[in-house]
Amino acid sequence: MILHICPADVWNAVPAGEPYEAASLAEVGFVHCSDPGTVQFPADRLYAGRTDLVLLRIDPARLGVPVRWEPADPPEPGAPWFPHVYGPIPPEAVVSVHPFPPRPDGSFRLPPELADPGGGTDR
Repeated sequence: MILHICPADVWNAVPAGEPYEAASLAEVGFVHCSDPGTVQFPADRLYAGRTDLVLLRIDPARLGVPVRWEPADPPEPGAPWFPHVYGPIPPEAVVSVHPFPPRPDGSFRLPPELADPGGGTDR
């Protein structure tokens, strides 16, 4: 599974049955994603302290569009690579949605329910 960080209001505005298109799809041609072991890196760098986020848990086998593992943007020597989704994310690919609150210091960690793949809220 791969994960995508999204403001809750943006996710909730996607009409039922319609694909999700992050702003980055139009801006850079792909949707930024992470894996469970790396999601805290972009969250800490881009969203520190934000309390309005959710994580979309995405099954790459259900996407129907390319997923490429590529360096971070901007690239950092020794940094992990991240999955980039080259197209809209169909609703059937989003297997669950999880609140993604920051810790008291404003940083992020993988929510405990994602350690249990059955956790979360189905769409």
